[in-house]
Amino acid sequence: MAFRNDSKILRKCTIDNQPINRFYHSMKEQIALERLTGLIAFARAGSLGSFTAAARALAISPSAVSKSVQRLEQRLGISLFTRTTRSLVLTPEGRELHDRALKLLQDAEAIEQSAIAARSEPGGTLRVAAALPVGIHIVAASLPGFRARYPKVSVDLRLNDQVVDLVKEGIDVAVRLGELPDSNLLSKRMFALRLCAYAAPSYIESRGIPAHPLDLERHDIVNLRYQNSGQLFRWPFQIGGKTIEVLPSAQIIVDASDAVIATVAAGGGIGMAATFMAAPYVARGSEHAVDGDDITALWSASRRTNPAVRAFVDHLQATFLKLA
Repeated sequence: MAFRNDSKILRKCTIDNQPINRFYHSMKEQIALERLTGLIAFARAGSLGSFTAAARALAISPSAVSKSVQRLEQRLGISLFTRTTRSLVLTPEGRELHDRALKLLQDAEAIEQSAIAARSEPGGTLRVAAALPVGIHIVAASLPGFRARYPKVSVDLRLNDQVVDLVKEGIDVAVRLGELPDSNLLSKRMFALRLCAYAAPSYIESRGIPAHPLDLERHDIVNLRYQNSGQLFRWPFQIGGKTIEVLPSAQIIVDASDAVIATVAAGGGIGMAATFMAAPYVARGSEHAVDGDDITALWSASRRTNPAVRAFVDHLQATFLKLA
């Protein structure tokens, strides 16, 4: 068979190849994007220990996270996770790559935050982590007012007494109780808890009122066990200008502050709680009330210029000032 050297045919082939070249270029871009998506999904899943938690943080479906990681494993030719029905554990190879992938995720978030900061009006999704019960009684209750003022901001509030890693879990603002470890996080003190011992009128009528904290040994006690440490709450009292701590023997122990209030209100004994939690049940305070842990808002340096973060921190401060 002889080949014709026809310039018209050559020109036609060149023209016809243009769509083919564009197609291959588009495919390369898609593959590069899938790699980036897979690395981000891998970084988040490795930090949180599950595809479901990673999907929640990334606002996509668990199946999308799983498929992205699977495609990444196929391209790399290694297994990044050891999977069981209940856990997701990084393999040795996965651990070596995770820190690099996490750095990539942080850089991507920094780019996103810079873009958000360019907008003058707060907007987008604001991920907030708060400790119980502050998150329920104060932070959650303040959200309608915040949204009324900033309607373009949607809030994803996560309530847990466990200390979360803001960077690894993609949290914009955290509201925490107690002393804070040294870190690179930015922070602002919001409020100091006011603690007091309470009892229902029915209990007081039958058992009387203790005149001194040491008299608690003769009463039924409802106490709190911390979920994160398993330790019992030590009761602070202000007496004679000094603060003393008492750990009374408790007949009822619960692991949620709201359960303390509910049990005490039902006549179960004497319990200690924050005044803002007990406020709906009582009409007066106590002479032994004492200041407790500080409530602090924290955010990472990468969120410093985020308008929604700044607006929310200011809103929180105004909310807590109303409680003072």
